[in-house]
Order: sequence, then C-alpha cells, then structure tokens
Amino acid sequence: MRLLGLDIGERRIGIAVSDELGMTAQGVNTLFRSNLQDDISRLAQIVREWSANKIVVGLPRNMNGTYGPQTQKVKDFIEGLTAEIPVEVIYWDERLTTVAAERTLLEGNVSRKKRKNVIDKLAAVMILQGYLDRASLSRFN
Repeated sequence: MRLLGLDIGERRIGIAVSDELGMTAQGVNTLFRSNLQDDISRLAQIVREWSANKIVVGLPRNMNGTYGPQTQKVKDFIEGLTAEIPVEVIYWDERLTTVAAERTLLEGNVSRKKRKNVIDKLAAVMILQGYLDRASLSRFN
C-alpha cells in the first residue's frame, strides 16, 4: 500500500510517495503546471504508476486556522482528479511546510536556483511524513 503526498501550488505541484510499509516519505517529482486537464491527467498517471490507494493533500490554511481562497482551489483540483481516478483523499494541514522546507534547504546551503526546483517536492515529503507519523502513533495507542 503506497500513499502519495501532494503540495499543490499555483505554478508547481510537489509529489512524494511512501514506502510500501507506509513508514517513510520520499520525494518523487515537481510537476510544473500547464493547464488543469493536463495537470490532472499527469497526476492520475502518477497515481497509477505508483499504485497509490490514498493521496495526502496539503490543505492551505491561514495561521488562525481559517480557510482562504487557495483552499477552495486545491479542493476543486482534487475533485477533478478523483473524477478521473477514484482514490481516497486525506487533507492535511500544510501550514508552514513550505517555510520549513525553505529553512531546511537554506541550512543545507542549497543554491536559490536549486531550491526553487525542489522546495515543493520537499514540502510534499513533509506533508506526507507528517501524516505517516500521526498514523503510526495512532496504531500504537
């Protein structure tokens, strides 16, 4: 059983995948967005390729916990994806994941150009790993 993690942005979509045991997340790719139908088709292909049965999607929230306009854009996108390929979707609070990813890359002395290419993938890893860690804790409690 594999899970995909997605960090959906206006220009890019970060993609991560879990190992088969559902314990660790690894970055897969950063999809550069073109148009809605092509983006959905490419993601559906990735879901099939990895035989993922769940997708953990970072859901943008404001710092006070409310939902903003980007939240609805993400939900609309996922609705289009699940119409093309039926898969269980889990929304995960993504507050500060991009900030944490940026900090991690800065601490690793990654150049600005390289950071731009991997930050969304790293944010997807953090979203998926957060979910996996929570799920793991739930199994032991």
